[in-house]
Amino acid sequence: MPTLRVVGPGRAGTALTRALAAVPTWTVLDPVRHGDDVSSAARDVDVLVIATPDDAVASVAAAVRPVDATVVAHLAGSLGLEVLAPHRRRASIHPLRSITLAGADLRGAWFAVAGDPIAARVVDDLEGHHVEVDDAHRAAYHAAACIASNHLVALLGQVERVAATAGVPLEAYLDLVRQTVENVAALGPAAALTGPVRRGDTATVERHLDALDAFDPSERGAYEALADAARKLVA
Repeated sequence: MPTLRVVGPGRAGTALTRALAAVPTWTVLDPVRHGDDVSSAARDVDVLVIATPDDAVASVAAAVRPVDATVVAHLAGSLGLEVLAPHRRRASIHPLRSITLAGADLRGAWFAVAGDPIAARVVDDLEGHHVEVDDAHRAAYHAAACIASNHLVALLGQVERVAATAGVPLEAYLDLVRQTVENVAALGPAAALTGPVRRGDTATVERHLDALDAFDPSERGAYEALADAARKLVA
């Protein structure tokens, strides 16, 4: 039965420990918290997961005394395995989940993994899906994750602001968002695209831009950028 300890039980670290604690074949030990001595954190565990903010992973890994048998892993999406030096066995386990203050259920999730095979075992034991992403492609992988999640939230924030000028609540648009995501899942982005850009209806696009200018010209840039992105799908 493998054992796991987390350094830095923030959102991602806590989500992982809660998920694995529910798996009978894993033993999850008490975490190492901010201010604790991390030097011996890799002792007597099979997997040590560094779940600190990305810019602290390298310094925390360097402060942990290496244990040859222990896999040292991180949960950072954009970082490679080099930040885990000087540890011999290294892994990356990044959950493709939006983890809010309320947490997230990682069972069945997609994960980007790299390094030691135990990373894939973690995902398998959580009944998830794993995809190998090497160091050279980590930044592009993580950029796509941010676009899919963070930028979508920012976009819906714009929907809320613009819709409010017409007296329509955000809630009225959420079924449209869900249906659109389902269409993308079924058809792919290009076939799921509808609307004025798809039709080549420049007059409607100009009316939209005029309405945005009347409300707040700063909203125009995001609309134009995404209209250009939609044109790539049409092409």
